Amino acid sequence: MLDETDKRLLSALQKDAHLTANQLGDLLHLSPSQAGRRRQRLEAEGYIKNYAAKLDPQRLGLNVQAFVQIQLGTHAPDNSMSVARLIGNRPEVISAWTLTGDADYMLRVYCADLQALNTLIHEILLPHPAVSRVQSQIVMDQFKHDAPLPT
Repeated sequence: MLDETDKRLLSALQKDAHLTANQLGDLLHLSPSQAGRRRQRLEAEGYIKNYAAKLDPQRLGLNVQAFVQIQLGTHAPDNSMSVARLIGNRPEVISAWTLTGDADYMLRVYCADLQALNTLIHEILLPHPAVSRVQSQIVMDQFKHDAPLPT
């Protein structure tokens, strides 16, 4: 179970994963060693999965963000696994979900430009034998960026 101090620690680390045990201790009103032990426990228990740098897509030349929905023609296990492998191997797909409703998969993709998105859709996804329909929505502006999880 998480207590309020654990929740505050997780919230602080989501905002800045570089916080030292001293800084965490100051924020949480704990000694640095207590703060460090709490962090280690939360890591060991799987509350903290990893630490990552958030990169600027435009600085990397990834100027088009889109959401792509895929509908399968048939839902045989081999087809689903094959599509999942295809999606998993595409570097431009940064997140993927299975869904209820009309679409079977939702992908979040970053591409250099519209031509690269077109290539992904028309030369990679649509030719797959299990895929019956692909629909995309191009992000015009992202006014709220990926926020920390509520704790």
